[in-house]
Amino acid sequence: MKKKGLVSMVLAGVMSVAALAMPALAEEEITIKVGWAPPNITGVFATAENNLKKAAEDAKAHGLNIEITTIASPDETQYENQVKAIENLIQSDMDVIICSPGSLEAVQASLESAVAAGIPVILVNVGEDVLEGNDWISSVIGFDNVDGGIVSGYAMLDQLGGPGVIPPGDEVEVEPGTYLDAAWWEDVYKDFDYSTLSGKVAIIEGIAGSYYSNARLEGFHSVVDKAEGIEVVATLAADWDREKGTKAAENILQAHEDVNAIWAASNEMGIGAAIVAGNLGKTDVLISTNDGTPESIGMIKNGQLVTETWHGFPEWGWYGVQFAAQLALGQAEDVPQFFDIRPRTVYAANADLYYPDTTLEPIPWDDIIANAK
Repeated sequence: MKKKGLVSMVLAGVMSVAALAMPALAEEEITIKVGWAPPNITGVFATAENNLKKAAEDAKAHGLNIEITTIASPDETQYENQVKAIENLIQSDMDVIICSPGSLEAVQASLESAVAAGIPVILVNVGEDVLEGNDWISSVIGFDNVDGGIVSGYAMLDQLGGPGVIPPGDEVEVEPGTYLDAAWWEDVYKDFDYSTLSGKVAIIEGIAGSYYSNARLEGFHSVVDKAEGIEVVATLAADWDREKGTKAAENILQAHEDVNAIWAASNEMGIGAAIVAGNLGKTDVLISTNDGTPESIGMIKNGQLVTETWHGFPEWGWYGVQFAAQLALGQAEDVPQFFDIRPRTVYAANADLYYPDTTLEPIPWDDIIANAK
């Protein structure tokens, strides 16, 4: 909350003691204006926005009005558009801004300007490391992108014959509700002989040289490179874009007819790759990806994709709205500095845990409203 009263409570002027004592005051509608600044408008960020709106609807049912304003760039590579979006949200007098930075370096000055204007900032899709030296950030909902790559690397080993949840390797029994996160995979492979694996893999990365792409590649290679028999035959950039991912996959499949698997570092690119493989009759090429949207997980269910590393877009929106409300209502002490998504493997047998109904903790709106300051 910017220090100008109880958010936008429409209680203009000076109130008398008698007015403050009136029960009607408790019935006044509180309005919190939340700005959402994603780096583009693709399916992954649309999924987050849908859950922002879902949380706002949930709050409304408890008497708290939360308005979501989205300003997004049509092209994630044009960082200046996201800077303009943040500046517009500041000018629109938001109470809180939630941002998934395309490049934190590019947008940081604008976000710091928001904080200077009394608008708390929540970041999503980044790791806990961004908090170091950046005390202007109120909260981070995200994950270590290296961990995301690590999970994808182990899922790739599984697909190529290692132990895990995908045939033909040894099947590991999984208790219902288990997170197939980096720790789970590392335990599965702690005594594994990596020399038994072989295959040819191609990678479709995001924006070459960017923080997200570098981190995911680092994590993926840290696992896959342990198996000397697995050759990475190509790494092509596709800027997190479906159309570019389609072209990258076409190039890979034409140049490397014997490729066994493709890992795309985001699902927009992976969806493009899966469509190309299907059109070319390359249904034996195993395609996995990262993110997690209804579309891509639907493709896991029908066999077009093998696995996906979950990045928690519903959590960004759901908990982002909760934390935004708590910040606006003076409850910063109840907002975690870092909420860890814990990247984990989605595959056919557990896909229903993620969509159509993502398992999310209920938000204690009555307590949040009662403790408004």
